[in-house]
Amino acid sequence: MHDCRPLLEKTDFPGIRRGKLTTLQVNLGYLCNQTCVHCHVDAGPRRTEIMRRETVDTILEFLRVSDVKTLDLTGGAPEMNPHFRYLVSEASMLGVQVIDRCNLTILSEDGYEGLAEFLAEHKVEVSASLPCYLGENVDAQRGKGVFSASIEGIKKLNALGYGVEGSGLLLNLVYNPTGTSLPPSQAELQLAYKKELKERFDITFNQLFTITNMPIKRFGSWLISKGEFEPYMQQLKDNFQTSNVDGVMCRSLLSIDWQGYVYDCDFNQMLDLPLPSKEQTHLSELLEVEMEGAPIAIMDHCYGCTAGQGSSCGGAL
Repeated sequence: MHDCRPLLEKTDFPGIRRGKLTTLQVNLGYLCNQTCVHCHVDAGPRRTEIMRRETVDTILEFLRVSDVKTLDLTGGAPEMNPHFRYLVSEASMLGVQVIDRCNLTILSEDGYEGLAEFLAEHKVEVSASLPCYLGENVDAQRGKGVFSASIEGIKKLNALGYGVEGSGLLLNLVYNPTGTSLPPSQAELQLAYKKELKERFDITFNQLFTITNMPIKRFGSWLISKGEFEPYMQQLKDNFQTSNVDGVMCRSLLSIDWQGYVYDCDFNQMLDLPLPSKEQTHLSELLEVEMEGAPIAIMDHCYGCTAGQGSSCGGAL
């Protein structure tokens, strides 16, 4: 795999600092039942990196002593971590809103029976990747058979009340472009998704989040192999919007890797880009540390969050 980091290090991206910390985004491991072309984590079925119980307990201790009210769980497939249900249950009892970044197909895998019901019981917000409402496009990006399994996963969640108005169970879908284009208008694409998915499959959801493909890890390597890395980076820079800088997720979020080390965002984590002026910081070192006002580590990939309508884990900015 091509290393993208040397191509990103020299940057003229504007310096940014942290605001109030509201969200802890935790990568529970790189193990996944899928292998997606656009994956910036390079996750897959053969990955062995999995967060241990002692690190999960450190996450819970941080939630107890901080003002963080949102726990955003990602992976890989976060549900494949053996401590997933323990973490969700304990965090929920602390009054923390849990988000599960679910690939939908995990809901139908052997060994994960009752997972959808568990999520509903704890009122976990589900953000699920579905890069298109057409099967051939999804399967081309995520693997043969993924689309049909994803639709079945949504139906299972709908049956429990997810995506149904007034249920309090939020189901958001996530769109990634299939190549080097920037996402279209989030509002317009959401209308198309709602119409097509209702008419074709009689399924519903709450919001659609559009996310720009980041030029790192598997997608970055693909760009380099196709000779598209520099043109893609130039496209991101040409579409830079100053107004998006204040809303980037790293200003209110900390990203935690499977070993408990801290980064400014999930993308910095994948680039092994630690907090500024530090080699590595473990979450246990920040239990009583005020982060507001601290500088944020930046490189050229940051243009991916500020191009066009902007991009974050919560969709367009």
